[in-house]
Amino acid sequence: MTDAPMTTTSTTGADWGAWQESWDRQQEWYMPDREERFRIMLDMVEALAGTAPRVLDLACGTGSITARLLARLPDAVSTGVDLDPALLAIAEGTFAADDRVTFVTADLRDPQWSTRLPYDSYDVVLTATALHWLHSEPLAVLYGQVAGLVRDGGLFMNADHMIDDSTPRINAAERAQRHLRMDQAKAAGALDWAEWWQLAAQDPVLAGPTARRFEIYGEHADGDMPSAAWHARVLREQGFGEARPVWCSPSDTLLLAVK
Repeated sequence: MTDAPMTTTSTTGADWGAWQESWDRQQEWYMPDREERFRIMLDMVEALAGTAPRVLDLACGTGSITARLLARLPDAVSTGVDLDPALLAIAEGTFAADDRVTFVTADLRDPQWSTRLPYDSYDVVLTATALHWLHSEPLAVLYGQVAGLVRDGGLFMNADHMIDDSTPRINAAERAQRHLRMDQAKAAGALDWAEWWQLAAQDPVLAGPTARRFEIYGEHADGDMPSAAWHARVLREQGFGEARPVWCSPSDTLLLAVK
């Protein structure tokens, strides 16, 4: 059944919990194992950075990682950075009363984006399903900037689409199977990316931020999506001591780098 329109409230202007839930369901249409990658991500945060890390949630969107981080590690603090005004509105509304969380509006393609952050260094930098819109050259530059923000012994994790072009038959089979599953879920009423944004554009609170979002980004576009081996190599070249996958699906990888 298709999601119902979001309701507004007199105190906040929008039901942020409902918008978070709707975003999660839309993302899970593309990635049914989304919660598993978050679980492994937080396992490694706790293993390498303890239970009270200072975390940078990079390209944070609605704050999906931050929400799971604080539920798992309530003594953590998080800085979310993004450029999308609609997703940031949901994030800021969700965490408005939580002094553990700060949000920063910044363009990761701006060489000075990190100067807007409240801290000079972080124990952990996390990102998921966000950096694939960058092409390889600017992504390598960003990895160098991230390395400069992570303290010695700290870590960076990126969970994203990482495609190995050396296995075309495997890739084609995975893609066909994934799209079959997505078609079945769509027939059962799942919202896709475009439909979710259509709902956001109709919401009285999110309509303005959504319009600005499309002025900034246009329609959704992907970058190069290089292989996990490329990511690991470039992260080492940019200043991390170790880097390798710690979880993968047939199409996605969670790659961990330690400074």
